[in-house]
Amino acid sequence: MMAKKIKKTIPKQVETSVEEVIELPPTRSSDEPIKTKNSKWINKQRVMVVASRGITYRDRHLMNDLKKMMPHSKSEPKVDTKDPKLALNEMCVIRNCNKCIFFENRRRKDLYMWISNVPNGPSAKFLVENIHSMEEMKMHGNCLKSSRPLLSFDPRFETEPHYQLLKELLAQIFGVPNGHPKSQPFFDHVFSFTILDHRIWFRNYQIVSEDGSLSEIGPRFDLNLIKIFEGSFSGRILYSNQEYISPNKHRIAIKHAASEKYRNRVEAKKMRIVNKPKDGEVYADVDVYDDVFDNVRK
Repeated sequence: MMAKKIKKTIPKQVETSVEEVIELPPTRSSDEPIKTKNSKWINKQRVMVVASRGITYRDRHLMNDLKKMMPHSKSEPKVDTKDPKLALNEMCVIRNCNKCIFFENRRRKDLYMWISNVPNGPSAKFLVENIHSMEEMKMHGNCLKSSRPLLSFDPRFETEPHYQLLKELLAQIFGVPNGHPKSQPFFDHVFSFTILDHRIWFRNYQIVSEDGSLSEIGPRFDLNLIKIFEGSFSGRILYSNQEYISPNKHRIAIKHAASEKYRNRVEAKKMRIVNKPKDGEVYADVDVYDDVFDNVRK
């Protein structure tokens, strides 16, 4: 038998087509996602936010608002010790935090806020005034949770050394690190720090559109600087605010002003009684001899 001839098939050459290069437009809309490489999380700032026993509901709402705006924060139960500042450094080390915000309430009236760089310092102590939470204000502004904020500082932060130190400390605490696992990779709100009347005023604004228009979100508060310490919650005093007046002295001054007003009112009442005219007289200080020459005139 004759073997069948096997036909050899020659593979055809695949025609390759050259793709046309598409030129990208010089501008890009802000709604389009940015194509970036997977970047590592390098700036590992962690902030522990904690409060002492005895804080009021308003103070607690402010603390919760700050936690919502800071995805790199960690919360702890209320510190219940005689001197909580000594235990805060150990708590931060255990929770692997290198920054701390500590709210301390005294007499259920005055709220103090500590910001510290753990464990080597520096740290600063403020009196928190004019507190208004998000729920209280009910502003029209809004932002996505865990988004990164832009930090806006007043130009006066560059004028004096203690303001420069506070600017760096506030930037490290309130600035959300790039690439943080719990943060969103975009900016949609602004934290504003403004210096007025020797106080730092905090505002939170939503970025409404690309032209720079803003809408306030909240919360609102201002920080009255008391002292700056070299260490974390302790150490040598680097700066002391001479314009600071403690709330107790302020309340005493208000009481003295009220008592002085009452004293003046009592003195005026006594003078009215002394100068009150007697029976048959128009005024008590009228000269009794004024009618001597009345008959002569007649």
